[in-house]
Amino acid sequence: MFMIASCSTAKKASKSKTPATTEAKTPEKKPGKDDIQPYSKVITKEAKSDQGLFTVHKIDDKYFYEIPDSLFEREMLMVTRIAKTASGLGFGGGKQSEQVLRWQKKDKKVILRMVSYNVVANDSLPVHEAVVNSNFEPVLFTFPIKAFGKDSTSTVIDATDLYDNDVKALGLSENARKQYKITRVEGDKSYIESIKSYPLNIEARHVKTYAAGDPPSNSNTGTISIEINNSMVLLPANPMKRRYFDQRVGWFTSGQTDYGLEDQKSKTVTFLDRWRLEVKDEDIEKFKRGELVEPKKQIVYYIDRATPVKWRPYIKQGIEDWQVAFEAAGFKNAIIAKDPPTPEEDPEWSPEDVRYSVVRYLASPIPNANGPHVSDPRTGEILESDINWYHNVMSLLRGWFFVQTAAINPEAQSPQFKDEVMGRLIRFVSAHEVGHTLGLPHNMGSSVAYPVEKLRDAAFTKQYGTAPSIMDYARFNYVAQPGDEGVALMPNIGVYDKYAIAWGYRPILDKSAEEEKPILNEWILEHAGDPMYRFGRQQFGVIDPSSQTEDLGDDAMLASDYGIKNLKRIVPKLIDWTTKAGEDYDDLDEMYGHVISQFNRYMGHVSSNIGGVYEHYKTADQEGAVYTHVPKDHQKKALAFLHKQLFETPEWMIDSNIFNKIENAGSIERIRSTQTRTLNAILDFGRMQRMLENETINGNNAYALYDMMKDLRNGLWSELRSGKSIDIYRRNLQRAYIDRMEYLLTKDQPEVPARFRRFAGTTEVEVNQSDIRAITRAELKSLQSAVRTGLGRTSNQISRIHLQDVLERIDAILNPNG
Repeated sequence: MFMIASCSTAKKASKSKTPATTEAKTPEKKPGKDDIQPYSKVITKEAKSDQGLFTVHKIDDKYFYEIPDSLFEREMLMVTRIAKTASGLGFGGGKQSEQVLRWQKKDKKVILRMVSYNVVANDSLPVHEAVVNSNFEPVLFTFPIKAFGKDSTSTVIDATDLYDNDVKALGLSENARKQYKITRVEGDKSYIESIKSYPLNIEARHVKTYAAGDPPSNSNTGTISIEINNSMVLLPANPMKRRYFDQRVGWFTSGQTDYGLEDQKSKTVTFLDRWRLEVKDEDIEKFKRGELVEPKKQIVYYIDRATPVKWRPYIKQGIEDWQVAFEAAGFKNAIIAKDPPTPEEDPEWSPEDVRYSVVRYLASPIPNANGPHVSDPRTGEILESDINWYHNVMSLLRGWFFVQTAAINPEAQSPQFKDEVMGRLIRFVSAHEVGHTLGLPHNMGSSVAYPVEKLRDAAFTKQYGTAPSIMDYARFNYVAQPGDEGVALMPNIGVYDKYAIAWGYRPILDKSAEEEKPILNEWILEHAGDPMYRFGRQQFGVIDPSSQTEDLGDDAMLASDYGIKNLKRIVPKLIDWTTKAGEDYDDLDEMYGHVISQFNRYMGHVSSNIGGVYEHYKTADQEGAVYTHVPKDHQKKALAFLHKQLFETPEWMIDSNIFNKIENAGSIERIRSTQTRTLNAILDFGRMQRMLENETINGNNAYALYDMMKDLRNGLWSELRSGKSIDIYRRNLQRAYIDRMEYLLTKDQPEVPARFRRFAGTTEVEVNQSDIRAITRAELKSLQSAVRTGLGRTSNQISRIHLQDVLERIDAILNPNG
């Protein structure tokens, strides 16, 4: 056995001037890169430390996480957003990704895993093991342990590479990478801006520069630079009770595929995203008696310090307008608005702290506002929400309010409103965006609840506003006419909003989420069939004409007719209302553009009725169909309206006194594009297919596609029967009709990507095997015959040239090979 030298021998050796050749001095071992070091060797005196969820230590350009051992295996939500961006790259606050993370300690490493809650089963069931085996948590990153904490209850890692490297889950989305042809991260142009720790979250900001083959701006650099914000939020140790979703009440949701249910198939379980509002233990009896109680924890919104002082009261009022809805749910003072502490009062206060929800005021030209939220994917509990308020939302409000109310509202007869007028508009938008942060999506089916004539009734609108929900895009009362003074001009927190908040938030005590379902169903059935309580989803491509954006009232033709009457009143006054001595005509140009846009909205509201299908959500215990076709007479009325208001040249839009101040040319093209947009929308493959199905199912009660095509042709080509000369606007429109008919005969329906089909608002059809092309061809032949006859009725030279050209075009379509 090898023996170590005795102490006496060692002493003798130490006195010798010349070391024995048989003994070699063992050099001191240098620490390896992955060796665990003493805490003081890693976290040196130069470290700048920030205590919070983890303690974050910054040493030079390195960032170290000191992770409490109690937080290993806890789940955390990582939300990746764009903080700052270049032109064409979306907007600040745009979410890129969201995933649940779990920190684990294994041997000498810390492992960061991605956790999926898409597939689940109760851990008491045998199938749970199969779910776990098919849902292995992927490793996002690994870190060598650098040191253990001073008291051995924490672990230190170097987190720098997590943000310096191209970790795709924490960077630009995959869709954006494909769109801009991104190939790699350029490390020498990327860096960490800051990492800050708060009690429940860590906020990391890092600048990423990507090499891009097709950057949306600054293309000469061949790169895209953005600042990314990663919010890592600790999920509650005590998860909130879920409330299950019902499509009859609109709500933002989370969902999972649950293999542990008794159903003989896997089933997606969907539950509401909502704040945790609970009754205090000492108030339970009061609540049961029907008394209003304050929740254990209020929903509090802070107003960004950057918000102009004069707008703060209006934004606050928009937030607290929702108190009346929460009273319907049994709570008082459930939602309040506050000013943040000053830097002197609390230097640590930050809008990035997940404990605070903030209305963020952004100096941006984007004319918008939005209300995203962060929710626990296990339960739907909303943990935090920041409303992004862009300065130029006021520009959007100014244009809408002007064009929709100036005909009857002196306060809107100028592009620059009084502060109290703009303040009321800001309050309206604030309330709408707060509704999103409470869990409510757009309810586009709300605004059709009121008869159109009721929108001219001052007493009715003062009580009910312009729609039962502020979550609709029922902007301002364009129906009201001169003489209707006193009518309400915008919606408030309405009947539907109170109902939806009560349905989603009212506590059902001593019941599990599953046991709540029959009670929630009864609450819905109490109002079944009442249009004021209806939810209609937002469509991206309208099939249901009763669930549209920007519309008012139960009859699109009547409401649009009133709206056009008001536009006809506004146009002659535009110069007076938008110009001042010594100023240019920019406001005139802008407001005339709003007139055109508003007119186009009316045309969209009406044209959607042709081939439309109503969607009224129901469950099996309710009578009646979910989907019903728009009645025949209503569709015919819609087409007649379009002929009268759009396809017959809208002379009132053509004002040379305006044109000669805002453009050197463009009026003819403006009318053409306005007419063509609606014409092409009518002659849409999906719409035509729905009309064919309607006829197949409902026979003579349906507006048949052939009849609609015939009515459209007769209206667009009415000059062929009268011999009347055809003006330039009508000639352009008729050529657009020929172009669209060629499209129907020669093109296929554009494919909708699978991920968008749910929202696409189109009906898929194999065009070549449907009746669409046969009817289109027959219509062209009928038109060809009518044009030949009509040539003999007109004496106008340019009309004859036009019709001869039309014959050539039709012949080229019907006989492409000559």
